[in-house]
Amino acid sequence: MNQKFRNAVLTLGLLAAAATPAFARFEPVTCGNNPFTPEQEIAEGNKVALEVYKQMPVLPDNDPVSRYIQQLGARLVQQAPLVPGVNQQWPFNFHVVASQDINAFALPGGSIFVNLGTIQAAETEAQLAGVMAHEISHDVMRHSTCNLVHQRNKSILYGLGQIGSSILLGNGTVGQLAQTGLGIGQSLDFLRMSRTDEQQADLLGVNILDRSNFDPRGLPQFFEVIQAKYGAGGAQFLSDHPNPGNRMQYVNAEIATLPQLDRPIVSEASYNQIHSLAMQHRALSGEDIKTGGWKGSGQYASQPGGSARVQQSGAGYPQQGNQQNGNQQQGNYPQRGNTDPQNGNQGQQGQNAGGIAPLSRTRLGLRDRLNTFQGPGWSIRYPSTWRQTADGNASGGNNQVNQQGQRAQTPATTLAPPGGAGSFGLAYGVVIGVERFGDNNGVYDVEDLGRATDAITQRFLAADPNMSQTGSTNQVTVNGQPAMAVELRGTSPVINGNQRQTERDLLVVVVRPDGDVNYLVFVAPQQDFPTLKSTFDSMLRTFSSQ
Repeated sequence: MNQKFRNAVLTLGLLAAAATPAFARFEPVTCGNNPFTPEQEIAEGNKVALEVYKQMPVLPDNDPVSRYIQQLGARLVQQAPLVPGVNQQWPFNFHVVASQDINAFALPGGSIFVNLGTIQAAETEAQLAGVMAHEISHDVMRHSTCNLVHQRNKSILYGLGQIGSSILLGNGTVGQLAQTGLGIGQSLDFLRMSRTDEQQADLLGVNILDRSNFDPRGLPQFFEVIQAKYGAGGAQFLSDHPNPGNRMQYVNAEIATLPQLDRPIVSEASYNQIHSLAMQHRALSGEDIKTGGWKGSGQYASQPGGSARVQQSGAGYPQQGNQQNGNQQQGNYPQRGNTDPQNGNQGQQGQNAGGIAPLSRTRLGLRDRLNTFQGPGWSIRYPSTWRQTADGNASGGNNQVNQQGQRAQTPATTLAPPGGAGSFGLAYGVVIGVERFGDNNGVYDVEDLGRATDAITQRFLAADPNMSQTGSTNQVTVNGQPAMAVELRGTSPVINGNQRQTERDLLVVVVRPDGDVNYLVFVAPQQDFPTLKSTFDSMLRTFSSQ
């Protein structure tokens, strides 16, 4: 091992123990005539990784979901064997691709990418760890470069050393990872694993799981979960990772040889929080990735270790937000960005953003019990599976006074079902904020409240040119407080049958005891608004300002 390679491993803290771990029945193997040196394999794999970042929406490494995947990967690598015949370990690194396809892939030399769809689909931490242990096993046994060696009719460096400037993704991660336009044909065929490769990765993977104190049954359970959900071959993982046959039989036989764990980990407490965060991220379809629209969102990294930034925009997708102050705003929901004309910061809206599929009735939480959410000077009851996010750029005051005697800004709060809010904006849920209008000490007549409602309505309309008011403003009462309600229409992030749906928004402005007003905007696609109406009504009845 040369010093440069050794230092790279030590820097990541992933150096395995000096003695190779002893595995149960399966001993890792690799092809004996691999001409790549470890340094070459790492260098060439890094070239491919850079191209992945150019053409795939990779979450920045400082994203909480990315950090979790890095930590989980490091934990598994510590229990992985050294590379057979090389007697050293790769400088593994782990990344998250914001793709909805259930898939993961390992590049030569230790770069492993896990799709967001995989994290969302894993029902337990052991299942997710199983997928990652499986990918680590592919790299340990050098399956990618061994596959290149077996392609005797092609140059050994074909597919690695000649990677061009573009990796186009279609329906799935590996299945469409290389297409014409690279000028090298089926350049990344080495990422397609054989049935033998898959069996070996299964067997080594369950050993790594066991040594990491995870329930080794997590790996076969994950395959069962996605096959039951999507059918054989329905998930991209099942086509890129072909079933070797008798998977349960040989995996269970291997598990039977392992020492029985006293308390194998199925899911640790932190996993539920991370899984919830992953569900709030938008997972892009293969078509969305291929069109490149995500590059203008400023949500994804352009290189390993890089921060989120706006990349060169794809065709028909303008860069979003105020470039001057770096405030990248997107998504089609009210008050997304400060629309105060005095500072001129008006975010671009959802007509430029990507879309999502309609949420199921289960995901909408229609039968959830209601929990209480305590906001800044207000409270509301909401479905227990919904999640809260703060919009730090929302316009509005609060009840606190800063040191200069001026009202400080309070971020608007978004409550949404899992998958209902993300980088695309808000598709389902409610936005709640505070606005200050004069010093009425809570004494509003109908005319005062109407002016306040009109002013807030105009802010929302100015923030989104696709939004319009429908009907007149009506006087209502919310939990004994005077209020006004008005309906708006816009363009929803939800796409159904290749058609972007109409959005229906109910804006309610409620007088506060301190003389300010609260605004609540209930948001859903037009087709789903009646389904959510009873939930919205229940939430509104429980709203209270203090």
